[in-house]
Amino acid sequence: MASGLGVALFSSAVFGLSGSFAKALLETGWTPGAAVTARLTGAALILAVPAVPALRGRWHQLQDNWLTILLFGLIGVAACQLFYFNAVARLSVGVALLLEYLAPVIIVLWLWAASRKRPRPLTIAGTLLSLGGLVLVLDLTGAVKIDFVGVLWGIAAAVCLAIYFFITAKENDTLPPIVLASGGLMVGAAVMWLTAATGLLPMAFSTADTKLGPWVTPWWVSLGGLIVMATVLAYVSGIVAARALGSKVASFVSLTEVLFAVIWAWLLLGELPGPIQLLGGVLIVGGVVLVRVDELRGAASGVPAPAAVAAPLDHANDVEPVP
Repeated sequence: MASGLGVALFSSAVFGLSGSFAKALLETGWTPGAAVTARLTGAALILAVPAVPALRGRWHQLQDNWLTILLFGLIGVAACQLFYFNAVARLSVGVALLLEYLAPVIIVLWLWAASRKRPRPLTIAGTLLSLGGLVLVLDLTGAVKIDFVGVLWGIAAAVCLAIYFFITAKENDTLPPIVLASGGLMVGAAVMWLTAATGLLPMAFSTADTKLGPWVTPWWVSLGGLIVMATVLAYVSGIVAARALGSKVASFVSLTEVLFAVIWAWLLLGELPGPIQLLGGVLIVGGVVLVRVDELRGAASGVPAPAAVAAPLDHANDVEPVP
């Protein structure tokens, strides 16, 4: 348990670097589409190395699970990361990530509307707490005005993350997680290159030096960090942590990604949300914790979870589409 917890914290820490590395590239002239495409392509090539042996020659697993891989790559990887990077281009890294972490709340509201069955009080409290946190994160009366286009991008990323949870909610023992991660990254990279080739997605790269904290580094340092640390190491360590702790415990630990992202953005970019926004972030994360605690209580009591109690979160963290 202790070693698994350490791996899970490491996974959250390196996942939290993605926004800082991406913003360093965006500030030199990279477009969000170019950053996402380079990230997915590099990570897909690296993760293909362990994914092929993991199949053990059972190539039919890819054919049997082609729809899951396709949807995971299209929505959970490509769209989610593109929307998040577009949000990062207009907002601080911390605010963009906090908006994306509204995904569990979106799941609760959607299932509530679809089933017309009221969730348990703890889930309602968590939802209201997160929505209140959203109001504070936006800090509508603050001196620093929020870019509402960036907010829409962040909410779009949250919607993609919620859809991803629905896609992966079904227990699936026929496809190794590393294969799903690699396959999804390949699909995501292919989609990005295709949209770029058709002119639908602006693509601009730059070889200008990037600035990370007090250091001025070549562009490939930030790109390499985005690919190797914030994607490959993050996915692999996340899989190891989920297997050691179980997906539910690992999902709780993954909430620390918000904290790590804010700390990295402060150290590497000089960004720090205001006190009101930080309080809003605490409320959002606290609301998500309440929803997941309610889920655990329902599972422990043996009572079937009501429709809105994030049942899709049961198995959704074996492979995380965290930006």
